[in-house]
Amino acid sequence: MSDNRGFATMLDGVALPFDAALTIPELHRITLAPPTGQPVKNVRSAAKEAVEQRFVGQLTRGSTVAVGAGSRGLTARVEMLAGAIEGLRALGAEPFVVPAMGSHGGGTADGQREVLTGYGITEESVGADIRATMETVEVARTAHGMPMFLDRHAAGANYFFPVNRIKPHTCFQGPVESGLTKMAVVGFGKQPGAAQIHACGPDAMRDLLLDGIAALRQSGRLLGGLGTIENGAGQVVSVNALHVDEIGSDREIELTKLAKAYVPHLPFKAIDVLIVERVGKDISGVGLDPNVTGRYWVNGLEGDASVSTIVVLGLTEDSHGNALGIGLADFITIDVASQIDWQKTYVNCFTAGPAGVRRSRLPMVLPSEHDAIKAALSMCGRAPHEAKRVVRIRSTLHLTDISVSDALLDELPEGSTRS
Repeated sequence: MSDNRGFATMLDGVALPFDAALTIPELHRITLAPPTGQPVKNVRSAAKEAVEQRFVGQLTRGSTVAVGAGSRGLTARVEMLAGAIEGLRALGAEPFVVPAMGSHGGGTADGQREVLTGYGITEESVGADIRATMETVEVARTAHGMPMFLDRHAAGANYFFPVNRIKPHTCFQGPVESGLTKMAVVGFGKQPGAAQIHACGPDAMRDLLLDGIAALRQSGRLLGGLGTIENGAGQVVSVNALHVDEIGSDREIELTKLAKAYVPHLPFKAIDVLIVERVGKDISGVGLDPNVTGRYWVNGLEGDASVSTIVVLGLTEDSHGNALGIGLADFITIDVASQIDWQKTYVNCFTAGPAGVRRSRLPMVLPSEHDAIKAALSMCGRAPHEAKRVVRIRSTLHLTDISVSDALLDELPEGSTRS
């Protein structure tokens, strides 16, 4: 009979018989071409001004507005929320904040409040009450009969108002992906809203989101939203207030196209080993953005899988142990494995449906960074003595500075410099 020592051995890190001829190549620091897009100097002021200008004359004094705060990695997230709240209040509304993040935070109200606190989103920092619950109310039905859920506090307000970054999604491709539509339909819908959208494949998910936002627009509960665009350095380059009719429609489609143009890409045709220093929910919904790596691992969604092996060296504190997407890596260290909260991770993966199946798997666990990198070099498909094409990045959110091995120095993109 098993004495369960196998799992304990794995968590201690497994020693592998590396070839004596295998060495870790020297890496050279490279600064890539500066990202395009002029950064917004004062996001809070820009958000307040955009909201005031877009919604002037549309709110009666005393109207309550539930402002959505998410769990994604947004630059200036506190400033965005505070500015939106100031703008709404200047128009006579009474705004408050709700966590609009589906099942994140372990699928509990306290867990979601904890996520916001970890991001610096508190009642003091944004200037409004934060009301957290996992209870939902059905407020509409789509043309195909799918129920639309809203957070109970949001359903009790006159309006709800998503505030989010607009960017490509990690599970599907469509005219609108991650942004105001997604937060309205999935984030505000809590676990049941998220589960019914994620339960299907990427094509159906795209269509269900569009059906869902159409139903919410018709319900009269959606006021509009505030969406930002970030460049490859994680700088906010655009702050946009959208009217209700523009969410999930032409304006958000236009902004989604713009956001895709700013997504950073690994500038090499083929990489043997990609070393990622940090992954996490504040970096990407799946920790390791497949729009950067090309590794989606969702049936029906193909990418440019030019990376042979991936090593992950750290999980961000703001993830609070949620390691959804860790299965996209091949090798992790003991330190990473010990930080994973499997309750939070599995609840999020379960809610993600087909997209969470492979992304929730545990990679090979090695005792140290050195061992994890050596394992990747050993299993990338090249002999021990062959030159390896190695790239090291801070995260998939920031690709302005990378490190590369000798084998890639002749392929540096135009505009890059050696530090």
